[in-house]
Amino acid sequence: MRIVFMGPPGAGKGTQARRLAAAYGLRHISTGDLIRAAIQEETPLGKKAQPYIEKGQLVPDELVWELAKAALAENRYDHFVLDGFPRTIRQAEWLDALLEQQGRPLQIVLNLIVPDDLIVARLSRRRVHKLTGENYHLDFNPPPDVDPSLIIQRPDDRPEAIRRRLEVYRTTHEPLAQYYRQRGLLVDVDGVGSMDEVFGRIQEVLRRQGVLVE
Repeated sequence: MRIVFMGPPGAGKGTQARRLAAAYGLRHISTGDLIRAAIQEETPLGKKAQPYIEKGQLVPDELVWELAKAALAENRYDHFVLDGFPRTIRQAEWLDALLEQQGRPLQIVLNLIVPDDLIVARLSRRRVHKLTGENYHLDFNPPPDVDPSLIIQRPDDRPEAIRRRLEVYRTTHEPLAQYYRQRGLLVDVDGVGSMDEVFGRIQEVLRRQGVLVE
């Protein structure tokens, strides 16, 4: 299987991508994880990416592409779920060209649809331990019984910041969604409901499109 996950922040694409990878023996390739690992390991690409992360800026296409390309090569360009990549049409064109060259074209792009109000409600309930960096959710994974001053809300998890992030997301998402729709690869998936309900919809889409054969 060769799958791309799309969806706004808070839509649950990372959770569903990891679950899909675990269920069917795929590699979950998250460019966010790749960037963080490269920085932590102080690789040449990590050193180039670190200044952008520290300034809260987007890492340039070329750096993200080099990390994604290396991960795909390690997996022989097959049996993967891409999460967070591509983010632009330019990246999508690079990905298409690489996979076509390897004779393993992309099979499907799953686009999780979740209303803005629900995303704001989800993300604004996240909290982090300011000493350990551990993430919590007030509804699904409450923080431990510690000094309340240690449990904080990140600035970008406040409602007004979340709505700004959603606006930024749409500026790149809409053209990218159209790009894949024109190629007959994009399939919208309702992302509202329990994790099991959403995962069941994803499996049904993959079966219907002939990507998943059990």
